[in-house]
Amino acid sequence: MECVVVGAGVSGLSCAIRLLEKGYDVRIMAKEFSPDLVSDVAAALWYPFLAHPIEKTDRWGAETYSELMRLGEEEPMSGITMRFGREYLREVVELPGWRNNITHFRVLESDEIPEGWIFGWEFESPIIEMHHYMPWLLQRTRELGGIIEENVVEDLDEISADVIVNCSGIGARELCQDTEVKPVRGQIIYIDQDPGFGRFDQQPETLTYTIARRDCTVLGGTAQSDDWSLELRDSDRETILEKCEAVWPELDRSKIIGESVGLRPSRSEVRLESEIVNDTLIIHNYGHGGAGVTLSWGCADEVVSLIEES
Repeated sequence: MECVVVGAGVSGLSCAIRLLEKGYDVRIMAKEFSPDLVSDVAAALWYPFLAHPIEKTDRWGAETYSELMRLGEEEPMSGITMRFGREYLREVVELPGWRNNITHFRVLESDEIPEGWIFGWEFESPIIEMHHYMPWLLQRTRELGGIIEENVVEDLDEISADVIVNCSGIGARELCQDTEVKPVRGQIIYIDQDPGFGRFDQQPETLTYTIARRDCTVLGGTAQSDDWSLELRDSDRETILEKCEAVWPELDRSKIIGESVGLRPSRSEVRLESEIVNDTLIIHNYGHGGAGVTLSWGCADEVVSLIEES
């Protein structure tokens, strides 16, 4: 059975790998490839963010957590490490449903919470260095026999295949005339300083994070809905630094080494479903918001299940 995957971001390549592992013939068709994708500039931390419905994203996230942890242990070139982080909240909330599916989770003591926040928890999660992970995914796809094809897909009807897996991300807005798909702009800063553990406020209106990678720490962020600008903004830079200094007072601005901008492909709900068009099975897998990496392997497994069920 021939499968065509549209899109070569983290979702598309994860799906391609799972299909190849199942013995399908796979072509990946995309306009752009790593290192020129939004996936390449993802921070990236395993953490469900801007992704719904919760009952599905929690499951996909848990499945992805296990796979990322395995890859970190067995595939050193994948660029995945495990780190501790602390999530700070400005109100007491119900504990997240995914807490029982990760290696470490505990509620913070009051003296562990910075001024301005009143609740929070500590967790352990994979940190994914995308400048290593994306090339590793691409190499793994090729090793399994996947065919990489640079091609601008303007209409799914033009593709000849038994199955089409649509992982077009923000491109689905035009490709599928899906006006629910909107960009959520994220600006980040890279700094040559280790915070020891990550610090997070994952509410969109106060979004703050310090993600400690082996090569640097990523500071963020912004979550500006329906904003298509890829230009760096001085005002956003200053806001990010002020927010990060509130949770990490030791931050040293003289150690900043770079900045970047990306557009998260947001949607009210992740679209992961199948349909038959002109006798071709199409599986849509897009709209992951800020949780593309976090949901990637769980969604890829569901894509395979939908194909097998058909």
